[in-house]
Amino acid sequence: MQAIRDGAEWMLRLDDGQDLFETLAGFAEREKVTAAAVLFGIGMFRKATFGYWDGQQYRPEELSVPHEVVALHGSIARADGAPSVHLHGAVAGPDHRLVGGHLLRATVGVLQEVVIRTFPGRTFGRPMVESWGLRMLDLEPGGSP
Repeated sequence: MQAIRDGAEWMLRLDDGQDLFETLAGFAEREKVTAAAVLFGIGMFRKATFGYWDGQQYRPEELSVPHEVVALHGSIARADGAPSVHLHGAVAGPDHRLVGGHLLRATVGVLQEVVIRTFPGRTFGRPMVESWGLRMLDLEPGGSP
């Protein structure tokens, strides 16, 4: 992976075969990123698993054929003392049809270009909200709701 910083923004290039979530979490840990927005990403996934939230659980769909990433967005927070990466995306397959949703897993194919906007001095949380059964972004953990 390559990474450059300009103020509060980072441009990353992830390489073929890298696990998207492990690489972004490792980046956040190394650079002490505790609050960030993933503004966009483009590139390719060798394989990916998207989920659709049906109100109780994610219904996963695995894509085992490489797909071009046409959109990637999300956030980086902290959960249980570690980076928590939440991503949604859209990909196009060889038939040029789009598939997307909540990204559960992905392996980079060829490369992935990602822009991240950090919020220095802040920490976003991602506590479990039992009523939904989901971890939800908390912009001011420990503060007032």
